[in-house]
Amino acid sequence: MNDHRGAMSDVPPDDEAGEVRRFWGRLGLPGLVDVHTHFMPERVLRKVWQYFDGVGPLTGGLEWPITYRRDEAERTALLRQFGVRAFTAMLYPHKPGMAPWLNGWAADFARRTPDCLHTATLHPEPGVEAYVREAVEAGARVFKAHVQVGAYDPTDELLRPAWALLAEAGVPVVIHCGSGPAPGKHTGPEPIARVLAGHPRLRLIVAHMGMPEYEDFLDLAERYEEVRFDTTMTFTDFAEELSPFPRRALPRLAALGDRILLGTDFPSIPYPYLHQLHALERLDLGDEWLRAVCHDNAARLFDV
Repeated sequence: MNDHRGAMSDVPPDDEAGEVRRFWGRLGLPGLVDVHTHFMPERVLRKVWQYFDGVGPLTGGLEWPITYRRDEAERTALLRQFGVRAFTAMLYPHKPGMAPWLNGWAADFARRTPDCLHTATLHPEPGVEAYVREAVEAGARVFKAHVQVGAYDPTDELLRPAWALLAEAGVPVVIHCGSGPAPGKHTGPEPIARVLAGHPRLRLIVAHMGMPEYEDFLDLAERYEEVRFDTTMTFTDFAEELSPFPRRALPRLAALGDRILLGTDFPSIPYPYLHQLHALERLDLGDEWLRAVCHDNAARLFDV
């Protein structure tokens, strides 16, 4: 393995932006598209960081330093320095009543941040169909669903009309439904399989490659052509220690190369942004696969 693809460091290199740009420049890309970055109201994000700092149960009891603990303007500027052409504002409610407020904030953030894909969220609650429809009509281009944090069953009857609406509209949903880093009551492939059985055209982007149930979620992707994955944290040294991706599944990963999208979890990652890119590179699936994952697949899906 070449030195430039070496082990994780907790401290970003001095010229990290330059190194990131050299990564995608070598591939002949115009930049990156990152479908899993977090922007949310500052007081909400600070509470999220406090949870990570406190090593809460949903972190799997892991020490989780926040590498990019900066204010919103600095974080946005840094993504642009990295050459990220489009990114998302992955935000999510942990209880009923939050989603409409978060969606209002996200719509405003998208208006003042043109390179952010207008993001929205949802929760199983009365009125969810109405506010999902309102967000779609307002231009939402991607939704975030967090089964683990929200602690809800994605097959909840209250969500059925929302899933149908999103499937019909063709709006992708990034969904944290795997049982990593800690399992929830409704995480795992079985509930998602039931959602897809009822809504086979729903464009689900399984966050974290479905960690740790990687192969079960690959099964679903091979069954449903609109199922995709984001790479968030997967293949990094941090994730490999916790939930290693099975090397026997690499051929399946290669075969699904047109449905895997770059995601990073920026800014709430315990290592430099560059490490996610090097983790993908060291899979040795080839430059064509890397170009598709780091830019082309998401650029095509979101028309950016």
